[in-house]
Amino acid sequence: MNKTVLSLFLTACTLLAGTALTVSCMKNDDDPESATEVTEVPAVYKKIYGASSITRSGDYVLIKTTGIPDHKSPYFQNTEWASTKYEAYNGANAAWKQNPNRIASYSYTFRIPVAPKEATTKSATAGGPIGVSLNGVPFFNQYAAMQAPLTDEVNSFDQYNGHPAPAGDYHYHAEPTFLTTNKGKEALLGFLLDGFPVYGPVENGKLVTDLDKYHGHSHATADFPSGIYHYHITAADPYINGSGYYGTPGTYTR
Repeated sequence: MNKTVLSLFLTACTLLAGTALTVSCMKNDDDPESATEVTEVPAVYKKIYGASSITRSGDYVLIKTTGIPDHKSPYFQNTEWASTKYEAYNGANAAWKQNPNRIASYSYTFRIPVAPKEATTKSATAGGPIGVSLNGVPFFNQYAAMQAPLTDEVNSFDQYNGHPAPAGDYHYHAEPTFLTTNKGKEALLGFLLDGFPVYGPVENGKLVTDLDKYHGHSHATADFPSGIYHYHITAADPYINGSGYYGTPGTYTR
């Protein structure tokens, strides 16, 4: 590779470094004149507007977020964001009671399959994040601590249906109403760790009812016109996900 071509090549790699792409700027040892390999992140993931970065690593998409919601909450009280993000509870739950926890920032990295497939052996969801919503807030499963039902814990959900755990990790167990209010009840709301998308409670103008035990079904969507398995959020247990992941889950770190 001559100096002029090498210079242009390195410049292109530098310009692409800040985009939502993973760029391999290495030569093929067997072919010193080989071009760069650029692996793009599918456009649908760019809808995760709360991500600080979205990149591709082989068969996985890496989504980095802080987990801090972009809406107000009573759980911003006495935090560094209180002056702009604190809002007293103004929801409709007469039994609401604020828990003692406060929202904290994390360095989440969600590593999810870019081409999800049904798992031969299904796995249960664990406590903690099971996916990520469009605003970067994690999804949790249908259980409180020790797999207890959410019967009591639901009374601590703020006006947007989220709350922080004892360590300050804010999350949604149920419909993220800030998103469904702003994006629509039929909208894509995020992805679970197995790479399958999560949609709102309405489809084709009607509340969704025909879901399998994993809380999803398969057909074409606006985001996946060729068809895909996808989960739907509903108002009743299990809310987001049913008897485990439909696909093989990726991982997360924080």
